[in-house]
Amino acid sequence: MRINRGSLLKIAQDTVSRQARNDPGIVSAYLCGALLEESYLLGGTADIDLVFIHLSDIPAKREIVRLTDEVHLDIAHHLQKDYEQTRLVRAHPWLGPSIYNCQPLYDVGHFLDFVQASVRGQFDRPDTILGRARSQAEHARQIWFSLQALSNQTSAKEVELYLRAVSHAANAVAALSGPPLTERRFLLNFRGRAEAIGRSGLYAGLLGLLGALNVERETLQSWLPVWRQAIEALPQPVALPRLHPDRKMYYLKAFEAMLGQEEYGVVLWPLLNTWTQAISLLSPEAPQQESWSVVLKKLGLGGKEFGDRVSALDAYLDLVEETLEDWAKGTGA
Repeated sequence: MRINRGSLLKIAQDTVSRQARNDPGIVSAYLCGALLEESYLLGGTADIDLVFIHLSDIPAKREIVRLTDEVHLDIAHHLQKDYEQTRLVRAHPWLGPSIYNCQPLYDVGHFLDFVQASVRGQFDRPDTILGRARSQAEHARQIWFSLQALSNQTSAKEVELYLRAVSHAANAVAALSGPPLTERRFLLNFRGRAEAIGRSGLYAGLLGLLGALNVERETLQSWLPVWRQAIEALPQPVALPRLHPDRKMYYLKAFEAMLGQEEYGVVLWPLLNTWTQAISLLSPEAPQQESWSVVLKKLGLGGKEFGDRVSALDAYLDLVEETLEDWAKGTGA
């Protein structure tokens, strides 16, 4: 299959048309995600992000549909009632930007047209932007509080929480100049977001929180087969759609592409994040647990060192909160 924007857009439209014919409960459908951006391919792979809005009775919250090893559909199903309070949608740190930038593909009753027009109104007001950013920062701080009761034996659940807090912290900064960061391009795009608001040092700080400065290209490359073993060991059906078997090459080829770049450390976020989620779903006795523990030790995220990293997260969150305060003063938000 030749992968180009035109062919992927046609697949998206055909998928929406087919499902709308078969399900009269579909109110609207839209395209969002990387396909709407200039750089929609990474490592020669892409996903097609679709959202169906239903009157009621959604079939599943999210489903993955394989097209080829390189391309899959990532379909979310939402209820119409979740969009009816457009002021809340506009303020939502994830749904608001998604609706603002989306491309409607099915909207017979013009429900989505109304929602998108309402969301776009006042979307770029400084106080609205700040509200979305503060929501992310507050989530990060709440998670940090939950990490205070730590043991010396770091579990995958604790590391998963830590990474979630890091994600919210980075997205609080990113929200000041654009939509939320996507998983594969998380570190690829964060530097530009930090520089856009005059806080370039936050990028180095983020790398430090992840232990990215502790690993060389060859080490990261050697982790890919071990990551793959953990993904393939997951019980079926997979509990998390993002770890679906049909997304394996979507990640692996992106990892390989990023490792070929000068700043190869950007691969660490999607690699570590998906790996940790997979480990959390495996049995504590699974052989993949040991290799993951070795990786944590290398990154300074295992055992007693994890407590130090949580303390560093506290300091980083202080910087993020100060950044939001300074941005608010500068824009009059």
